[in-house]
Amino acid sequence: MTNTVNPLQLSLLTNDASETLIEQIVRLLVARIEDKLLRSGTRMPSIRQFAAMHEVSCTTVVQAYDRLVGRGYLESRRGAGFFVREHVAELVPQGDHSDPQKTTIDVVWLVRSMFRQIPQQHMPGMGLLPSNWLDGGLIANALRAVGRQSQESLLQYGAPHGYLPLRQQLQLKLAELEISATPEQIVTTSGVTQALDLVAREFTKPGDTIFVDDPAWFLMFGSFAAMGVKVVGIPRLVDGPDMQQLLQLAQVHKPKLFVINSVLHNPTSTSLTAAKAFQLLQIAQQCDFHVVEDDIYCDMHPGTQIQAATRLASLDQLQRVIYLGGFSKTLAANLRVGFIACSNALAQRFSDRKILSALTTPETGERVVYKILSEGLYRKHVERLRTRLMTERSKRLRQLEQLGIKIPLDPRAGMFLWVDTGMDTNVLAEKAMAFDYLLAPGSLFSPRQLNSTYMRLNLMNLTDVGVMRFFAENLAGKNSI
Repeated sequence: MTNTVNPLQLSLLTNDASETLIEQIVRLLVARIEDKLLRSGTRMPSIRQFAAMHEVSCTTVVQAYDRLVGRGYLESRRGAGFFVREHVAELVPQGDHSDPQKTTIDVVWLVRSMFRQIPQQHMPGMGLLPSNWLDGGLIANALRAVGRQSQESLLQYGAPHGYLPLRQQLQLKLAELEISATPEQIVTTSGVTQALDLVAREFTKPGDTIFVDDPAWFLMFGSFAAMGVKVVGIPRLVDGPDMQQLLQLAQVHKPKLFVINSVLHNPTSTSLTAAKAFQLLQIAQQCDFHVVEDDIYCDMHPGTQIQAATRLASLDQLQRVIYLGGFSKTLAANLRVGFIACSNALAQRFSDRKILSALTTPETGERVVYKILSEGLYRKHVERLRTRLMTERSKRLRQLEQLGIKIPLDPRAGMFLWVDTGMDTNVLAEKAMAFDYLLAPGSLFSPRQLNSTYMRLNLMNLTDVGVMRFFAENLAGKNSI
């Protein structure tokens, strides 16, 4: 028998938080209203009841309720009390005739939830390292240094291909991965997300097919579908894609692209073996499709301490492989600097398409990344990250095993773990959101979007006692799907 969550019980209130009690109450109630946990027309507890329930003063509740009324989330009815306002709960876009009272767990739900004001330690479904793992001072110092440079350069458009000194620095970085690319073969982008969009638009038209790993990074499913492209998943095994399935499906669907994480795959953290890499390139040649190698987690891999990391681009040398990289995972999510490395002809086409869609990428961020790379600061930073990832990962694994969570495979690297909870993780994610905990259910990582008992966990965001207590309480009586 499952426990019923009381959406009015705000168990996270604390006097030690950076927010006031009033701000906490407002934030938590807004979240419950937006997630339909408090429905339109719901009567709120009286001021005295709410104050007693949460051990706060009546004055605090009055001010919180007043703010919610002012923002349109509550309405005050004279003599009757406070009620959730109906029009605020209507968050369904025009043209969407789905049930407005139903909380839909989908890609948009997860992405929208990622940008809510929830403490990072409450988001084991988040795809970023905790902020205190990163080096804000490193970014700030580089920004100040860039600001002292010629102001004229900061006021103009950047170069279509991207900031040349950065592309020259990326040439050196790629050479360390045994990928040969001139600066003319590199085009900077606003993160890997824009890079994927440019590549997909260049190679496909409505009705074409793109292959992805299954499971894989969820955001591109919606992006490709919006282009009218069919997305087909290739089962991901511990050493890479299922090659038999890949060949059979490629002969049927005739894909234009196969997007793959070769190193520290999202969400399983597995990496491609050299044998699978050779097979994949042979099938790509045979069936005439390009391979898009998304290597965003490149610098988190510990190297030969675990296993050799095979890059498809190092084997192919950018003939049929289009290589993508970036710095959002290791430097700062807000520093939207990514890049595409490919053949000369493709680089020019991507640069032209970039101009048509967004003119140029912001050069300030590119100058900041160049500063950090060129002064050797980045290398030391990622070495510290790798060491800490290795240490913390083993601790988190022991905690999860004690909770009875199944870990089918442990790649021993990266920040993600793909676990089997034994229950429908859509249900689990919805329960967690009532406590302002963000989980990433397995259904979102497959193009088929079927309910799943699997879930992606960001091991570095599993430090909160409340999150671990939630798992212990809600996985004790598992209900399979």
